[in-house]
Amino acid sequence: MNSGSAMILNMDPAILNALREDVTSEDVSTNAIMREPKLGKAELICKQDGVICGLDVFARVFELLERDAHFETTYRDGDRVKKGELIGVIYADIRTLLTGERTALNFLQRMSGIATNTRKMVDILEGKHTKLLDTRKTTPGLRIFEKYAVRCGGGTNHRYNLSDCVMMKDNHIGAAGSITKAVQMARDYVSFVTKIEVECETLEMVREAAECGADVIMLDNMDNETMRQAVAIVAGRAETECSGNVTAERLLEIAEIGVDYVSSGALTYASPAMDISLKNLTPIE
Repeated sequence: MNSGSAMILNMDPAILNALREDVTSEDVSTNAIMREPKLGKAELICKQDGVICGLDVFARVFELLERDAHFETTYRDGDRVKKGELIGVIYADIRTLLTGERTALNFLQRMSGIATNTRKMVDILEGKHTKLLDTRKTTPGLRIFEKYAVRCGGGTNHRYNLSDCVMMKDNHIGAAGSITKAVQMARDYVSFVTKIEVECETLEMVREAAECGADVIMLDNMDNETMRQAVAIVAGRAETECSGNVTAERLLEIAEIGVDYVSSGALTYASPAMDISLKNLTPIE
């Protein structure tokens, strides 16, 4: 199952939680001015260049509030959009539009911001062997949306959760006694199809991880010269992942070193929300 399909399955519970957070008993502002149902429409307008993501989530917010709500758009998640463009029109009871506006925009702006930032970094790596990965540094409860946004921006998902693969970090290695022992115990425990990744902070750790058969070796917070030596030590015996202090300015340098992957937690925890507005709400006679 891909992340898009998984997002659909997880969409309603997450949206309902967000709506419950926003409406504990009633929307007093809306109910004060709208005493009766009235069909209306509002325009979704892009206020900056970027990559749109989360259109189905946006629409679903209003559908959960009102069965007859519907959203019309010619755009798809992952499309590039320009400032000033009309992304689509949402039709529903005006009360539904007013109550759902902020929740719907919160999802859409957040996901589009991640997709936009991811696309900027992926574009830098265009034509290079190195692939851009996300991490588990996500908003609790919203991981599926944020990782989906990374994919819409052209990035690649790292493990979704702790069940996906073995990743031996410093504390795992300390608990096991050594990298070699940790990898051996993991091999004895997991299925042969499960990859084992080892986080390494020094060249000595890289050498041990490569010699004991790790599938992926993470080069953690290494400078460029140390990474270059680490790649030479691995010599194709495992895949390599650069992690830590990954910025757009460093991406080309990292790619030239020859690592297979570069992971960035900032994709999901530090991407600014994209500026998108719901405007021109008007009644339909």
